[in-house]
Amino acid sequence: MNESPQEHMLAEAAIDRITREVRGMFNRETVERLYRDSQQVMASRGSRIPEFAPVLAERLTRDRLAALARIEGKTDSTIPSVLFLCVHNAGRSQMAAGWFRQLAAGRALVYSGGSEPAAEVNTIAVEAMREVGIDIKQEFPKPWTDEIVRAADLVVTMGCGDACPVYPGIRYVDWELDDPAGQPLEVVRGIRDTIEQRVRDLLHDILEGAAEQVSA
Repeated sequence: MNESPQEHMLAEAAIDRITREVRGMFNRETVERLYRDSQQVMASRGSRIPEFAPVLAERLTRDRLAALARIEGKTDSTIPSVLFLCVHNAGRSQMAAGWFRQLAAGRALVYSGGSEPAAEVNTIAVEAMREVGIDIKQEFPKPWTDEIVRAADLVVTMGCGDACPVYPGIRYVDWELDDPAGQPLEVVRGIRDTIEQRVRDLLHDILEGAAEQVSA
């Protein structure tokens, strides 16, 4: 990847920051490999405004390393994790992740991704979630990655069909939901409320299951 001196400096600073955070689990070479790959991934998707690219690559790298730590048993965390997938990772999956993050309150991990990520989160979805006190404006559409899918205990798909990744040993659930893209706010509110109820039901099931495993 061709970088200006400033871009190279920002990338090296990000890699150094992340390396300090994961010291004892991953070395700098692993961090740099995932960061550079995340850079390429975000660049190929035309992510938002170019100056945000280093920040988005850094956030995606952190997510991937956290997932890899779970896969390789480098973390003591046993809380369940859920991945929400749709086509653009701009509406349904972002709304579901927003609800899940708030309602789980740290009792479960959440990731989201798309088979063909958009450049930014749907503004109407952002507004609908803002109405119920959930801010998804700072989220960003991103593709699913191998590490994040493999780290999930449950993958919830929403309209990505055959493009959704399928891995053995992972539980999958498909939610049939209208796409909020191009819909008026009143319609998106209905989608939002449907997603809320499904997330509540899902959380009840997975947290109850986790509690049963602990007590067994």
